[in-house]
Amino acid sequence: MMLSVTNTLSGEREAFEPTDEEVLLYVCGLTVSDDAHLGHARVWVHADVIHRWLEHEGYPVRHVENFTDVNEKIASRIGEDELGDSELAVARRFIEGTIADMRGLNLKRATVYPRVSEHIPEIIALIERLIGAGHAYETDGSVYFDVTSFEEYGKLSNQRLEDLEAQGDPDERGEKRHPADFALWKAGGVSESAIREHEKVDHDRPPEGETWDSPWGEGRPGWHIECSAMAMTHLDETIDIHVGGHDLVFPHHENEIAQSEAATGERFAKYWLHTGLLETKGEKMSSSLGNFFTVSAALEEFGQNVLRSFYLSTEYDSNQTFSEEAIAEAEERFERLERAYERATEAADSPDARTKVEDEDLREAVSEAREEFTRAMNDDFSVRPAMAALLSLANAVNRHVDTHDEYDYRGLRRAIETVEELGEGVFGLSFVSEGEGRVDIADELVELVLRVREDEREAGNYERADELRDDLEALGVTVEDEGDGTTYRL
Repeated sequence: MMLSVTNTLSGEREAFEPTDEEVLLYVCGLTVSDDAHLGHARVWVHADVIHRWLEHEGYPVRHVENFTDVNEKIASRIGEDELGDSELAVARRFIEGTIADMRGLNLKRATVYPRVSEHIPEIIALIERLIGAGHAYETDGSVYFDVTSFEEYGKLSNQRLEDLEAQGDPDERGEKRHPADFALWKAGGVSESAIREHEKVDHDRPPEGETWDSPWGEGRPGWHIECSAMAMTHLDETIDIHVGGHDLVFPHHENEIAQSEAATGERFAKYWLHTGLLETKGEKMSSSLGNFFTVSAALEEFGQNVLRSFYLSTEYDSNQTFSEEAIAEAEERFERLERAYERATEAADSPDARTKVEDEDLREAVSEAREEFTRAMNDDFSVRPAMAALLSLANAVNRHVDTHDEYDYRGLRRAIETVEELGEGVFGLSFVSEGEGRVDIADELVELVLRVREDEREAGNYERADELRDDLEALGVTVEDEGDGTTYRL
C-alpha cells in the first residue's frame, strides 16, 4: 500500500510522492522562552514517528527543526532567576533543557537544529529578494510584506484577504499599506510594551534584546521570515513535508507560504501536516495559560515509554486530552507489550524452544501484525491501529507461551524481531532496561530488598514490608506476590 497523507493545503488525502529520493522534512520548532511542555512534545513525537516510518520505507530523510532564539518573550525573561543577562543567554538556557527533553523522549536527532540568531544574513538576503520583486516595502527602518501582491494569499487557511484583521503590533499599523501586511524586519529593539506584556515578574529596567545592522538600519527579524530562510538554507526552495501545530496554520504558515513563493516563484512545501492540540481540562496546554506539564517533570514521573505510548494513542491530526486516566491507559498498553516481549525472549532463549515445533497461529499472527501495522502507517501515519496491531501480536505471544510446553523458536524469533523493528524502530519504544549493562547488579539488589521484605513479613512487620514494596515500585520495580512466591519486573 502506497503512503498517503492528509495535506492541509488541499484539504484532501494525497499519495505521497517526494520531489527527489531524499525526503526534505521541516518541523516548526520551539520559541525557547520557557521550559518545553507536553504540548510541544506531542509535535516532536509525531514528527519523530513520521521520520522513522519514512526511513523504514526506504526514504533517506533530511530533517530540519529550528530553535527560535530571537523573540520578545525571550527578551522579557532577561535577568529572571539567573536565566541569563542577554536574550541569547536566556535562549541558550532553554535550548539546553529542550535538547535534554528530546533525548529523554528518545527522538531521532534532526539533521540540523538551526537557530534564528545564526541566520541573520540569510534572512536579510531573502528580504532584499522580496523587495526587489515588489512584494515588500520599507517604512521608517521596518520592512513589511505586501499581502496584496501575492494573489494566492489565504490558500492554506482558506481565508479571504478582505476578511482578515490587522496583523502584528498595534504600533505597526500606521506604517503598513494594508492591515494584514506583516513585518519582515522590525526597526530598533524590543518595545517596552512587548516586554511588559510577556514578563513573568516585574522588572524595573529598560527593554533589552538583540539587534543587527541591516540595509534598512538596526533592527530585528520578523517571526515568519525566519522559518522560510532557515528551511531554504538547509533544505531547498521547495520542501516535501512541513510539520507544525494546527495553531500555526494562520498566520505563521500562511505567511511562510506567501513570502517563500513570492521570492522564488516555486511551491514552498508539497505537503503540510498539522498536529492537533494537547488539551487539559478542556483548554489547550499552553505556557501562557500556565496549565502545562513540563517534559522534564513528566519524564521523571511517567518515563519515556509511557509518554510515547500516550501520544501514540491518538492520530497526529486530532486533538488529544492529557489526564491521569489517559496516562494510566498508556502505561497499561506499554506494559502489555513489554511483558509479551519479555515472555517471548525468555521462551525463545529457553531449552524448551524447539526447531521442529510449529505454531501456525503464532506465525500467522506475526504476519498479520506486520501487514496491519504497515497498512495503518501508510494510511496517513495512523498510529492508533498500528499500536493495536502490536497489541494483537502481544496477545498471540502470550497464548503461545501459556498453551505450549515446548515453544516454536522460529515463530517467537519472528515475533521478537517484529516488536523490535516496529515497536522500537518505528514507535521509538524501548523494551530494555534503562540501566542496560548493569541489569545483573540491579537484579541482585532487588532480590536483596525482597529477601529483607520477606523477613519483615515473617516477623509480622507487615507495614514495613509494604513500605519496601512501595519503595521498589517507586523505582520502577513491579512486585507481584503470588501463591508460590514473589516475582518482580524491572
